[in-house]
Amino acid sequence: MNVALWVVAALLALVFLGAGAAKLAQPKEKLTASPSMGWAEAFSPGAIKAIGLVEVLAAMGLVLPAAVDMAPSLVPLAASGLALTMSGAAITHGRRGETQSIVVNAVLFALAVFVAWGRFGPHAF
Repeated sequence: MNVALWVVAALLALVFLGAGAAKLAQPKEKLTASPSMGWAEAFSPGAIKAIGLVEVLAAMGLVLPAAVDMAPSLVPLAASGLALTMSGAAITHGRRGETQSIVVNAVLFALAVFVAWGRFGPHAF
C-alpha cells in the first residue's frame, strides 16, 4: 500500500505542478483561449495566479517532505488541500456546465483523498 500511495502522490504532484506552473507562467488571455481553461474568464488574473501557486505548493508538499524526511506530516495536509481545491473546481465547472471537467476534478479529488487517508491513517510516515 505504501508503494501505491507514493505512486499516486507522485502522479498528483506531476499533474498539479504542470497545471499550476501553466497558470503562473501564462497571462489570463492565453489561458482563456484554451478550451479547457474557459473557467478563467470568471476570475481575476491575481486569483488565477493564486490558484496556480496553491497547486504548485501542494504538488511540492505531496512529495518533498516525505522524500527529505522533514515534516512528513505535511503530505496528508497537502493532499487534503488539493481535495478542497478540486471541490471548488468542480463547483466552478458545474456552474459553467462543463461536465467533462467535473469528471476530471472528481478523479483528482478521489486520488487526493486516497493519499490523505493513507498518510493520515494506516500508512502514516
